[in-house]
Amino acid sequence: MKAALVLLILICTLGSVQAEKLTQCTANGFCYCVDRGLSEAVEKNVDTIRKLLAAEKAKGRAVGYLSIPLSTLGGGWFNENAKTAVETKARIEARLGASAAWVLNPGAAEFALPAGATGADYMLMWTKVLEGPDGLSELDFVYFVGPSDYARHFGLTGAGDLERLESYYDEAAKTDEKLKAVGRRAFRDYYGLRASVTFSYGSHDEWNIVRAINQKRREVNANSGLAGQMGIMFDGQPAAPGLYETPVVPGNAGVCRP
Repeated sequence: MKAALVLLILICTLGSVQAEKLTQCTANGFCYCVDRGLSEAVEKNVDTIRKLLAAEKAKGRAVGYLSIPLSTLGGGWFNENAKTAVETKARIEARLGASAAWVLNPGAAEFALPAGATGADYMLMWTKVLEGPDGLSELDFVYFVGPSDYARHFGLTGAGDLERLESYYDEAAKTDEKLKAVGRRAFRDYYGLRASVTFSYGSHDEWNIVRAINQKRREVNANSGLAGQMGIMFDGQPAAPGLYETPVVPGNAGVCRP
């Protein structure tokens, strides 16, 4: 009897959790399976960020977006990713000129959603930010983080990089107990061999979103659409023309499934 009651409670609980999920799609048709209860928080953040972008553009700045892996996944560590995001934002702004350019860092604490938010919830928010109200975007460029950006963060020189990462991990783990859950070798291999948007679910979605925005810009203005595309940089260099039009495997994008 008790076992049956526990099973019934479990089934009801799972049904309740499932009922809270819904599919939400954006201006350019990107859909995510998100938490219904976070809708208000997502919309509030989107409104705040759009006003922030408008304020920066009103200052005459070119406005960019930083695409970077942030999650603790596959050997990556959120704390290191967040630090790299701050450093990369500062470096891009210094390179372009702080009075002339501003970069939106999605890892900034003020843009966080309530606890329990998933990658899909965040991507619904960032897709709406990237697309803008009309799907054509208010952004001027997007910077996709690559291996050299992480190499700068860790001080890698191209000589004994994996060994240097092991030493970095050992030192960091002395003051960061949670880092130990990542694992020394996983950390070393991720940041030495894979750290970039290439291995990020969210960044894959962001690449496809930017590609769709540029396609829409070309279609809206056939005469100057090519020149009106958003600039795309990867690992510090402009992306090749063919890549602008090439989609990648989706990350978090997708509808809710039974």
